[in-house]
Amino acid sequence: MAHYLHWILFLPLVAAACSALFLRRQGAIAAWFSTATAFTIAGLALKVLLTGGEVTWHIELAKFGDISLGFGYLLDANARLMLFVVSFVAAWIHLFSVGYMKEDEARGRFFAGLSIFMFSILGIVVADNLLMTFIFWELVGFSSYMLIAHYFDKDYAAAASRKAFITNRVGDLGFILGIAMCLSLYGTLNFSELAQLKPVGGFPVILGALLMCGFLGKSAQFPLHVWLTDAMAGPTPVSALIHAATMVAAGVYFMARVHFMLAADVLNLMAISGAGMAALAGLCALAQTDIKKSLAYSTLAHLGIMGCALGLGRPDLAVLHMAMHAFFKATLFLGAGSVIHGCHHEQDMLKMGGLLKKMPFTAATFIAATLSNCAVPFFAGWYSKDAIIEAAYEHNFAVFAFLAIAALATCLYSGRMIRLVFLGEANSEAAEHAHESPWTMTLPIVVLGLVYSIAGGFLAHSLIPASALGVVAKPLEEMAFHLTAPATIVGLLALLLGFGGALKFYGITRGKDALQVVSPRTYHLLEHRWMDGLYRWYIDSIQRRAAEFIAFLDLLLINGVAVRWIAGGVPAVLGYFTGRSFHRGQTRGYALWIVLGTLFLAWFLIAR
Repeated sequence: MAHYLHWILFLPLVAAACSALFLRRQGAIAAWFSTATAFTIAGLALKVLLTGGEVTWHIELAKFGDISLGFGYLLDANARLMLFVVSFVAAWIHLFSVGYMKEDEARGRFFAGLSIFMFSILGIVVADNLLMTFIFWELVGFSSYMLIAHYFDKDYAAAASRKAFITNRVGDLGFILGIAMCLSLYGTLNFSELAQLKPVGGFPVILGALLMCGFLGKSAQFPLHVWLTDAMAGPTPVSALIHAATMVAAGVYFMARVHFMLAADVLNLMAISGAGMAALAGLCALAQTDIKKSLAYSTLAHLGIMGCALGLGRPDLAVLHMAMHAFFKATLFLGAGSVIHGCHHEQDMLKMGGLLKKMPFTAATFIAATLSNCAVPFFAGWYSKDAIIEAAYEHNFAVFAFLAIAALATCLYSGRMIRLVFLGEANSEAAEHAHESPWTMTLPIVVLGLVYSIAGGFLAHSLIPASALGVVAKPLEEMAFHLTAPATIVGLLALLLGFGGALKFYGITRGKDALQVVSPRTYHLLEHRWMDGLYRWYIDSIQRRAAEFIAFLDLLLINGVAVRWIAGGVPAVLGYFTGRSFHRGQTRGYALWIVLGTLFLAWFLIAR
């Protein structure tokens, strides 16, 4: 089985190298070559999923005393499911990208980026130790930075990619400190060896908290969630890839893998913060007019639900929801891309409307995925989302209350989106002349939307052997539709009041947001991005100051002492900073120095 994993992991790296080195100017060839590679990987991943069994393979790369560092695979039930979900969804996103990026002159670079992203995320899935996980973790951050900045000549895309990169580095700092602490305490980074340890008093709280920092950044959890909505600056297929089955899911998958190392206090924090973010993000989606940003807040809400499941001690439910969410959220983002393409690159939902008749395939798949997002009974999202709400009711009523608000908010913003985009009359010239997308774009959303968003849970429950799904099979078998269950009551009320109410409420105005008209103050509170102020403060007051201090040490110690020695180096450093202080190109600064110089000269002459 290990040889299958070699092919699955390294095929996208080969595709990326070929596209980047030889096919940069042959965009069409690069697109189809990367797409064929992605479907080959998906087929191999399906075979691995159905074969079952645990696979371990390891090769030692270095040894320091008793500490061994190496490269290897650990393929358990969660890894098999994640491997299939990532490769399957990514393959259809590749096909969608063939049509969506057809006119882009940098298609070769784009598909090389998609392939290196797949290599990075698959490395996280199969890694058997923390160090290997961290290396691929950083590769995911780098490749997502490149993909978000695909339109690097546009300021907003460049700023969004920097924001994603910097925010994730904050979380990764805690992550690498946790890895160092784990190595110091236990002398190993191997997951299997760590799972066999039973330290007295359990694993330290600080260790779990540090490892959780990586999850906070990569899975956009509070307070490191600020990068996710800005990442919409990248092409829509990138948004689908990052926000559906890959980058944001990596943190959830990692937390499920090291769940045995998380202390009770860490789990309680994850449950409360995850549930709170799910509720808040769902409400904030009501104040977004950009269709992609509204879906980004939806992703934040579902990531909060997954984090909550982890905190409740149910990693099986978190992994199951991660898989179901990948299908319907990828469909929603690809459907949004089809709408944007059909409306001639219009993204404002208030300028859409009436697309049900003009784009029937896109509308049908988008609505199906939306109903799965709202956890309509027996749709894919219901199997996992209602199970998490039920688990919250049994363990923590406060968490259950937050998740109930999140369920209502989900139905509200989903009904709003359907009403503004597909129903009513066209509200702009772009919507009036909208058209259906080509087959390379409609086929992926039909497969992901009408098949897996609706029947994903049923297919997993009925067709895939329980031995292949492992612990995830348990909640699928236990799920039943009980009218008296708290989760069922919450779900049905949310559908009735939220989805149905939104369809009616957002039809009272045309070309305007009904909430903004009825209650502009509420709309402003939900629209304002409060955490962006904290991000800007961090950049200006901490990171920039730290960078300037490091630059000072570099000039003083490296250029000053090591290169030019003290006689030449220190004056050079002083001259550099003097020049930076006096010559800033600002008239106000020059005037200030003239005044100060004049006063000093006058004092000197008078003193004599």
